[in-house]
Amino acid sequence: MGADPSAGDQFRRSLISALLVLAAIGSILLVLLVALPEARSDPYTRSTLQLGGSAERGGQLFMINCAGCHGIAAQGLVGPNLHGVASRKNDRQLIQQVVSGRTPPMPRFQPEPQAMADLLAYLHALA
Repeated sequence: MGADPSAGDQFRRSLISALLVLAAIGSILLVLLVALPEARSDPYTRSTLQLGGSAERGGQLFMINCAGCHGIAAQGLVGPNLHGVASRKNDRQLIQQVVSGRTPPMPRFQPEPQAMADLLAYLHALA
């Protein structure tokens, strides 16, 4: 007596259905993992990242507010050297560092979103 061929077909269909469900769940999880950090970011960061910045204006802002600790050429003094910082931290991390002052003795500093976008442009321009 042989096995019923329809039972094998039924098993394959069930397996394919289960794999499709797992793929759909995986896709949903991937979208959530990518979308949730964006949705959770604060309004200040979101609005700053939507703006184009001017490295020239950012440099002026830097000279007034940051050069005392990071040096006139951002070479580092009390604060670290900022050359290449945009390759070490993403824009969200840079904004949070400036706004939070997480690493003492850095003070908290929250300029208007356009000024922060300008400062980001300046930091990106530092080679």
